[in-house]
Amino acid sequence: MPLIEIAKIAERVGLKPDQIDSYGKWKAKINLDSVFTRSDSRGKLVLVTAINPTPSGEGKTVTAIGLSMALNLLGRTAIVCVRQPSLGPVFGVKGGAAGGGRSTVEPMQEINLRFTGDIDAVGAAHNLLAAMVDNHIFQGNELGFEIHSVNLKRVIDMNDRALRNIVVGLGGKGDGVPREAGFVITAASEVMAVLCMSLGYEDLKRRLGRIITGYTKDSRPITADDLKATGAMAAILKDALKPNLVQTAEGTPALIHGGPFGNIALGTCSLSSIIFGLSHAEFTVVEAGFGSDMGGEKFFDIVSQVGGFNVDCAVIIASVKALEYNGGLKGVTSDLRLSYLQRGLENLGKHIENVQGFGVQPVVCINRFPSDSDAEISMIQDYCRNLGVESSISTTFVEGGKGCADLASKVIGLAAKGFRSTPIYKLEEGVDSKIRTIVTKIYGGDSVEFEPEAVRSMALIQKLGFSNLAICMAKTPLSLSDDPKKLGRPKNFSCKVRKLEVAAGAGYVIAHLGDIVSMPGLPERPAAEKIELDNGGNISGLY
Repeated sequence: MPLIEIAKIAERVGLKPDQIDSYGKWKAKINLDSVFTRSDSRGKLVLVTAINPTPSGEGKTVTAIGLSMALNLLGRTAIVCVRQPSLGPVFGVKGGAAGGGRSTVEPMQEINLRFTGDIDAVGAAHNLLAAMVDNHIFQGNELGFEIHSVNLKRVIDMNDRALRNIVVGLGGKGDGVPREAGFVITAASEVMAVLCMSLGYEDLKRRLGRIITGYTKDSRPITADDLKATGAMAAILKDALKPNLVQTAEGTPALIHGGPFGNIALGTCSLSSIIFGLSHAEFTVVEAGFGSDMGGEKFFDIVSQVGGFNVDCAVIIASVKALEYNGGLKGVTSDLRLSYLQRGLENLGKHIENVQGFGVQPVVCINRFPSDSDAEISMIQDYCRNLGVESSISTTFVEGGKGCADLASKVIGLAAKGFRSTPIYKLEEGVDSKIRTIVTKIYGGDSVEFEPEAVRSMALIQKLGFSNLAICMAKTPLSLSDDPKKLGRPKNFSCKVRKLEVAAGAGYVIAHLGDIVSMPGLPERPAAEKIELDNGGNISGLY
């Protein structure tokens, strides 16, 4: 169906023309006063999470979009909230992240390729702070940075492994102080997490000011406030803090705001977009990155606590391909597919347990692909039935909202049951205790090993008074463990914590597990190779 002008989409969620800033005909930003002042209604929050995916993803965004459209088809007002795509993955393995088929957010190409400039603003604010760090050191280092403790890397919104480790300050005396540095992808920036967690301009400035850029020789943290960088950073982010309003392929209002990495950071959209959805629609459908062990756990334990959200219903996305992958199937075809699927179902079982552990009963959405057999689909349905969990088949990629109608009906029923979601740990527990709780209860591991650097960091965290922060786990999304090769439902394993990092502005401690990196690289055949622009200005190859 043709796109609807954004002013009319705004009307559907109760916004007047002076409450939005239009970015052309199809995009707008919502003024912050309209986000945080309306509280006359409180809708249901539906969290869309998943099993452990294959490297190419299994349609979580497609299903979240389709579910919102289906809810509207059933006569319920709904808003979908998803993250803004990062250019790195768009040009890397996955391609675009605005849905697919007949279940998309529009204008899809613009959303995938820079949108309203929010990620650019995050990068500019972050790199301003990084530049002020090196300038301060060059100008005499009054604050006393210990050079090797500067932990603020620069950012770029691109997958570029060559920038992971660099040396800055080379050249001559006037070119800065030489030191080791590096880049992370913009989605992994703490500034991105701060943008997503902030509840207004004052909160934004408080959080930006707490960002730790490095330490003195006696381990005193040096913050953005210390560098007097906070005001300028906030000014850059003034418009980026406003949620972005667009629409789905069927005209359902959609908020696309913020894009923190799922394996490094929060993996979900901004709190402001969720708050707006809950006060302007009966159902707000929120996607969380990767599986329940990643974006799902962080949403329950971090996002919902800060935002005061209750998760009324959770949807676990599963696909035959992902379950067979978790069962060990490597090839495209096999006479033993059902046996691999049977083994892979244990992975689904653990994710069901995880969601139930937060106090919410999930519904399993089977995202059906054309290659799936009836026998494979039936095996998944029987497995869910034996666990007392409802399941639903989604064909939203092909049929749009209609393909998610059954799922929407089940979501409405579950959301009415009054589940109360709760985190799995208390903030006042120690850092090591909170990490062990996540590893044992969510991953199914037996124990946690803290490497020497992590032990030293934990002592410093305790000394500086950051022990009561939440925990943000940085690990592979491909496994419940910290080893991407351990598929299915691994048992009898231990997770190694390599290092701990305080993200004081975001409000959590990052625990780095395994070999996860914050600057991805491009694959042998990047998705960028398929993208073209013709003489008429039309883009092709972007999915």
